[in-house]
Amino acid sequence: MGLFRRDNNDSPANPAMAELGREFAIARRHRDRKTMRRIGRQYDAPATTDADAASFQHGQQTYDAIPPVKRPRRNQRRR
Repeated sequence: MGLFRRDNNDSPANPAMAELGREFAIARRHRDRKTMRRIGRQYDAPATTDADAASFQHGQQTYDAIPPVKRPRRNQRRR
């Protein structure tokens, strides 16, 4: 009944990898290369399965589905 109700039918197999994918998407949006490399090393370190890769991708897609916030323009006169 809530406005922000989430359906958990499409929950990822590995929530830790989904969170890692979400953090990667955040770093990519903010152009933080250092964090992207660190997360990439964390992703490659353990033996990743297809389920882990799908969870990582799911985390990225859930964050990418949120539209970016429009920042106010700078250096313009206010009327």
